[in-house]
Amino acid sequence: MTAITDVPEHRAWTALGLALPRPKAVLVISAHWETQGRIHLTAGDAPRTIHDFGGFPDELYAVQYPAPGSAALIERIEALIGTERIARDDSWGFDHGAWGVVRPMYPDASIPLVEMSLDRTMTPDDMIALGRALAPLRDEGVLLIGSGNVVHNLRLWRQYAGTRPDWAVAFQERITTAVRNDDHAALTTFAPDDQPAAAAVNSAEHYLPLLPIIGARLPGDEVGVFNDTIDGALSMTSYLIGDVAPLAAIAA
Repeated sequence: MTAITDVPEHRAWTALGLALPRPKAVLVISAHWETQGRIHLTAGDAPRTIHDFGGFPDELYAVQYPAPGSAALIERIEALIGTERIARDDSWGFDHGAWGVVRPMYPDASIPLVEMSLDRTMTPDDMIALGRALAPLRDEGVLLIGSGNVVHNLRLWRQYAGTRPDWAVAFQERITTAVRNDDHAALTTFAPDDQPAAAAVNSAEHYLPLLPIIGARLPGDEVGVFNDTIDGALSMTSYLIGDVAPLAAIAA
């Protein structure tokens, strides 16, 4: 609902979109597209808008985000990570992991957008390495977005809704520290008895999009934190990696 509701998180995304240098294209790694064995990319000139959820108001299903695709960006990604690892997919589109974030930032839908799936055969370390391979895109005017949640457990959400449970706060703070310190081991490896991690990461698809963004970090990059909120078993905490000066627009 943050995609269409005037809440602080939505306002922060809007302010950030205005404050960031306007990208030539956007690549979103979405928690809502899982594949096996290959990384899929949204192909075609005009990928469709997907409403991949149920039980919400009609207003949310009416949302369309008709951003153009980008064959040029797909070709560049193939050059960086290998065509054998990529599947061009015109059966998917922009799910709410993509438009839920990009639409508040760039509501005119004029910036070329490509969505990338999570290949669930990849390890967390593989995800870091993927980001490292994609890092040159940053100097080419492409905004990289990892769209998910650090804490995401829908099974526990009703139980903890409206609260800030200790396990969620502890895990969120731990991950933020690891992001700031660029501590890959702390971001990719959790002990079997790590109960906060087990509850927060759960099925992992919402956590994994963070890792390629960490891998794409460049020397000298700063880390800014915004939307640092927790509602039960969901967090909205977000990180800006690179030049964090645009975050002043959110504070204002």
